Amino acid sequence: MKVILAPVDFSETEERVVREAAVIAKQFDAELRLLHVAAPQADFVGCEIGPQPSSDAQPDTLREEHSALGRWRDGLIAEGVRCRAFLLAGRAVELILEQATEHSADMIVLGSHGRTAMYKTLVGSVAEAILRDAACPVLVIPPKLVG
Repeated sequence: MKVILAPVDFSETEERVVREAAVIAKQFDAELRLLHVAAPQADFVGCEIGPQPSSDAQPDTLREEHSALGRWRDGLIAEGVRCRAFLLAGRAVELILEQATEHSADMIVLGSHGRTAMYKTLVGSVAEAILRDAACPVLVIPPKLVG
């Protein structure tokens, strides 16, 4: 195993995903590649007169996400994990699968949010789509169990 891809979304499961991926990377002397897929910028937000559209906040959000990703990378490197970090904007499932192929990932480690069946039916599940379509093994880290 040479490359482990760990998509992170800055949710409550992120730390567990990164820690588990780092343990595996160390065990196999593999490079850990952190990937954050930011939401794409809206092409059209409307023509109404009023407050500035929320897309004006996107550059600030991207800077914050880029900084957070860099902190993870730097911390892991300090712990002896070979690590690189990438931030891309677009559709999460498509970009995760593309990056797994482009980086010749031997494994994908990602988190599950434990959403309800109704949420999955209406919105879909990134983890579920990655499990279904990935060309390499996928380790899904469940949300922290309560109690």
